Amino acid sequence: MAREEVEESIRAMAADGLRTLMIAGRRLDGSLPTDSDELRAATANLTVYAVVGIVDPPRAEAAEAIATARAAGIAVHMITGDHLVTASSIAAQLGIPGEAAAGTELDDLDDNELNRRATGFGVLARVAPEHKIRVVKALQQDGNIVAMTGDGVNDAPALKQADIGIAMGITGSDVSKGAAKMILTDDNFATIISAIQEGRGIYANIIKFVKFQLTTAWGFVLIFLTAGVFGLAGGAPFTALQILWVNIIMDGPPALALGVDPAEPDIMKQKPRPADEPLLTRGRLLRILGLGLVMAAGTITVLALAPALFPESSNDPLLGTTLAFTTFVFFQVFNLLNVRSESGSVFSLQTFTNRSIWVALLAVVILQILVVNLDMLQGFFDTTALSSAQWGLALLTGSSVLWVEEIRKAIVRSRRR
Repeated sequence: MAREEVEESIRAMAADGLRTLMIAGRRLDGSLPTDSDELRAATANLTVYAVVGIVDPPRAEAAEAIATARAAGIAVHMITGDHLVTASSIAAQLGIPGEAAAGTELDDLDDNELNRRATGFGVLARVAPEHKIRVVKALQQDGNIVAMTGDGVNDAPALKQADIGIAMGITGSDVSKGAAKMILTDDNFATIISAIQEGRGIYANIIKFVKFQLTTAWGFVLIFLTAGVFGLAGGAPFTALQILWVNIIMDGPPALALGVDPAEPDIMKQKPRPADEPLLTRGRLLRILGLGLVMAAGTITVLALAPALFPESSNDPLLGTTLAFTTFVFFQVFNLLNVRSESGSVFSLQTFTNRSIWVALLAVVILQILVVNLDMLQGFFDTTALSSAQWGLALLTGSSVLWVEEIRKAIVRSRRR
């Protein structure tokens, strides 16, 4: 009966998330035996003095970080040497779902069965180093990218096997740090989630930069190809200096400002991208081609119709090219706003979160006004002054790329809902 009472006490404390430590002993007559068999016999039939429950609560921010990870499509598994009941209780407090199993139960599963069930385990307790490696391999076999955290020598093999081994910087052993690809300096799981969010934001900004630059380049190709085929502006709608102006001054600062764009509010609600996903997916490539086509069509239309639309200025040979040049710059201004979100509307507070972009866009517009209207720059850039109506046409035509993309984004949001 006494044994059953002790075991029940252990289970009750473990169910409350306490780590249990039993204190037991016996009085020896004479000196401590040195022979192994005698020592083993001396440590048998001990009297239980007490069972101690030790509180090792998870960090306050851990549950929130795990919830954020789950919303981001990241599954969190607890692999520990603690008692199964204790580990299950802590997992419940942290919001880690899934089956709970002990290391001895994994021994009864062959590799195929473990591969099939690995993603369903939320808690694995009383595990040995070989169990950790098997679980990591099973998760990888299922196509997952596995990040493994650990601090002890027995964690080193699994840290080495994982795609990203993360050792604890404070409590971690030198062996675990040597086996890991990353060291967590504050031993805080929430820091890992923050790093994932930062990484997603950086990757999103790379995509924005690439889309912005390629759309401009594709628009240029279509404009010159169309002008050459139809003989518009002698096949060269922009001068070499105007092309350099667009690529260096008009493209440069705004594109660099995209590099410091803050992450979208829902970035941690998006599912992880496939590991083999290219930078330019089919959807992104189609958008680049489509928006480049809109930019080219608008610019060519303005170039071709400028004399008819403004007969009072039809004698000015630079009117069409200047108007087309200015229109293309406005296309870039509005397209910069487009690329900041895959599906979010420009007409939201998120649009105003990056001061650098607005400074860059304001500088672009001011410089374009100076290049077109300042006498000393007109001869340099082969431009002519534009009337307010002509500026309005360039602005209105340039904004068309924004409206086309807003319609697409609205359709995407509607489908998601």
